[in-house]
Amino acid sequence: MAASLEPAAWRAFEAAAPDLAAEGRTLLQREGRDGGFLVTVRGDAAPRIHPVSVGIVNGGLYVFVLPSAKRTDLEQDGRFAFHAHLDPNVPGEFSIRGRASLVEDRATRDTVAAAWPFEPDDTYALFELGILTAVVGRRASADDWPPAYETWSAARA
Repeated sequence: MAASLEPAAWRAFEAAAPDLAAEGRTLLQREGRDGGFLVTVRGDAAPRIHPVSVGIVNGGLYVFVLPSAKRTDLEQDGRFAFHAHLDPNVPGEFSIRGRASLVEDRATRDTVAAAWPFEPDDTYALFELGILTAVVGRRASADDWPPAYETWSAARA
């Protein structure tokens, strides 16, 4: 059996594909807040889709999660997909797939919380989103279709 691939932290993705990471960051932040849709899975259950805020802090991509099905999914399985919010007037897509890991280090949690747009109390768990693949879709205008996709993979890094 082949060893499983380790997901990359945002900093590793950024170092390996700086232009793609810069474009991804711009698409994450285009509404003045970092966010999108987090898809979680667990076993054979159907995927769950959740709107969330994410943040890039000190080279990591993070999400705070309240007690919920999505948190249980991340704790028990870890697999996720994330798609940044779309703006029909400013085309461009950014999505990633990977594995989330629970952050238990208090100093890291405090650093991330200090950069967060709201104050996460101790009911929130902090997860780092490790990246296995990242995709940017580009269109010159909202009427252009299909997008031109560029993909980065931790397997090829």
